[in-house]
Amino acid sequence: MTHVVIIGAYGSAGAAVAGELAPVDGIDLTLVDDGDPGGGLCILKGCMPSKEVLSAGAHRFQARHDERLVGDPPEVDLEATVERKDDHVLGWAQHRREGIHELAEYEGVDFVHATAEFVDNHTVRAGGRTFEADYVVVATGSTVYVPDTPGIETVDYMTSADVLDATELPDSGIVMGFGYIGMELVPYLAEAGGMELTVIEHDARPIDEADPAFGDAARDIYEANWDVEIPTNCYECELEPTDDGGVRLYVEFEDGSEQQYEADQLFCFTGRKPTLDGLGLAETSISTEGEWVSDTMQTVDADHVYAVGDVNGKEPILHVAKEQGFRAAQNILRQESGQQPLPYENVHHHVIFSGLGVYPFARVGHSEQSAREAGHEVVTATRQASDDGVFKSKDVSEGLAKLVVDATDGTVLGWQGLHYHADSFAKTLQVVVELGLDVRAIPDRAYHPTLPENLDGLVRDCVAKLEG
Repeated sequence: MTHVVIIGAYGSAGAAVAGELAPVDGIDLTLVDDGDPGGGLCILKGCMPSKEVLSAGAHRFQARHDERLVGDPPEVDLEATVERKDDHVLGWAQHRREGIHELAEYEGVDFVHATAEFVDNHTVRAGGRTFEADYVVVATGSTVYVPDTPGIETVDYMTSADVLDATELPDSGIVMGFGYIGMELVPYLAEAGGMELTVIEHDARPIDEADPAFGDAARDIYEANWDVEIPTNCYECELEPTDDGGVRLYVEFEDGSEQQYEADQLFCFTGRKPTLDGLGLAETSISTEGEWVSDTMQTVDADHVYAVGDVNGKEPILHVAKEQGFRAAQNILRQESGQQPLPYENVHHHVIFSGLGVYPFARVGHSEQSAREAGHEVVTATRQASDDGVFKSKDVSEGLAKLVVDATDGTVLGWQGLHYHADSFAKTLQVVVELGLDVRAIPDRAYHPTLPENLDGLVRDCVAKLEG
């Protein structure tokens, strides 16, 4: 029998590996997790609870934003919002745990509710027991990253987890970190909490992975619709408390000028880091410096140890974590049968629930910049949401979309959208991009009046450029 130990079985990546290997004859499986309650980051403190609270802010925003509705907009009841979020999270987490516990009913599968650590390259200790493993899968996820900005230890700060649990919020805040987490939570704080916010942006605009027009549009949407100031091209230099219990941040701009900002509260939305502490990796040959996990999901220093999901630092996205888990399970079976493990590859497919999810950003495949960098000659088409009357009719006319097509053969290489329901558009574009469809083969007949008429316009414009 081949023995596989999975450390972090409740998480999305670990659960994916477990689900693939549990039914396989000849595999003994030990599933280890110390979660209390277990369920993984996405369920407990990430994707799902954040969408839950964002929806409350979104409802208020859309009511406030529509001049056809009169009277004072309703307030968001933060206590009720958090209570409902917590109730749903408990249900989702219980479902995940039950799924893992059901796997433990297979012959040769054992679940251990404990913290795991390596004793050596092939030995794992958990719950007072020692397990000799032919393969180990590390799927311990990620934890909040707090930067070492001078003075940060002297001030109080809130992370994304704190915000999701907050039943009261102060009047003003300074936000460090304007990536995925910041893009989601900044308008929530402003809308649901009524806060005035200063958001530090290191670059010229947010959304690094997008073509510039999308980051510019996102900044415009935020500053126009909420009490948000976004200084750009600047870096945090030092933090200190104010006399009234608030926070003061000193920043330096790209041109050498300096500025200071004061607020009641500091928010650190500065990303996450792999959860490696306590694993006992010092007892193994595995170093986590640099690119320590290969594209096959095997660790560079020990090819029988796999690392999947956020812990490998490659692409901290839930569907990627699951796919990495599937590939790791497949590669363990290939490796055991003497076959070469296969690399994990995917098409870029990201969604940011910006603008309270009313104006989400999505990208599938290439941007124009990444397509050109990859050696493609391209034609592109860009349409504003306001170009299509249906967006105006729904009172969501802000934003834009862009299609990128190979100029030589018409293959759709990528799409970006920052507009109402762009997150739902992304699935259609995933099918188009991953199947390598020719833009001329895409039917131009969205039902009228529906939002995908915007996509029809992009297709027509690209076809005209190819045939012009």
